[in-house]
Amino acid sequence: MIDTFGLIKDRLDQSPHLLRLGRLFSETVLIEVGKDEYYLTFDKGHLVSVVQGPSRKTPWCFALRTDATALTKFWEPLPEPGFHDIFGLVKIGRGRVDGDILSLVKNLRFFKEIMAIPRTQKEVAQ
Repeated sequence: MIDTFGLIKDRLDQSPHLLRLGRLFSETVLIEVGKDEYYLTFDKGHLVSVVQGPSRKTPWCFALRTDATALTKFWEPLPEPGFHDIFGLVKIGRGRVDGDILSLVKNLRFFKEIMAIPRTQKEVAQ
């Protein structure tokens, strides 16, 4: 899983489009996959660090919580209905969003597109 977040970091740095979308986003986001926690720290749209938790001392703005199977299905090149979107995961009961929802909504397109980066990598690999 940490390798996938490393891939997101690398691909984000190569995407002027995504960096432009995230230029006002400087926050830490918690991605919880089962019992594993990953803290993604963004600075002006750049993913500057990915730290594996758990950590009670790392403040985060909002969190996406899901299970490993759901996230794997989410990252498929053509995910099945319900696994195609972070709110789709919430709707089918396989995900939860916590924290500052306003910050998420203000940066929704940026966050959705960076979370979908592993899909395009799998398309290229096939």
